[in-house]
Amino acid sequence: MTSFTDLVKARRSANKFDPSVTISPQELDDMFNLVKFAPSAFNLQHAHYVPVIDQTKKEQVHEAAFKQYKVLTSSAVIAVLGDLEAYHNVGPINEGLLSLGVIDKREFEETVSSVTDMYESRGDTFKRDEAIRNASLSAMLFMLIAKDRGWDTCPMIGFDPEALRKVLNIPDRYVPAMLITIGKEDTGRQRPRGYRKPVAEFVTYDGFN
Repeated sequence: MTSFTDLVKARRSANKFDPSVTISPQELDDMFNLVKFAPSAFNLQHAHYVPVIDQTKKEQVHEAAFKQYKVLTSSAVIAVLGDLEAYHNVGPINEGLLSLGVIDKREFEETVSSVTDMYESRGDTFKRDEAIRNASLSAMLFMLIAKDRGWDTCPMIGFDPEALRKVLNIPDRYVPAMLITIGKEDTGRQRPRGYRKPVAEFVTYDGFN
């Protein structure tokens, strides 16, 4: 295990993978068992993952991703989805705290009511924003976990959402936030890391003048 600083600096987006390397569902599940600790609004855990390791299915995702080569060479391509209806789980998610006595019945009911009212009153745009926002938080943690375990990744927004929905039979309640390819990077023609802005260019303390 590397230090966190080294891990952050070592993670980079891989554009080409070694196609001979495979990854097992167990290896992925071990990573997802850590991903579940990602933050999410009201602990609603909006993220849902659809790993694709079957080669035939991966070829179909490749088509939906505008035939990007990294999809074909990856050990797996993972669809990261956000749940538009995650707020419906606020009750079941908090029942454990209620049964343990961490919260009382009044606090439980107030939490369920306030979260439900917030999502329903703010409408579909808010639900979509929340789904993508929270799925993205989870996805970033997944990529760091993967790097810590020796895997390389690349987040991708270059895909046709409706084509992907058909290939993976994604229910309407989920919105595709991104794809993540994972595997062992083929570093034979690896490009230098791209330009990174100095802190002063992307941090503004106490607001804009």
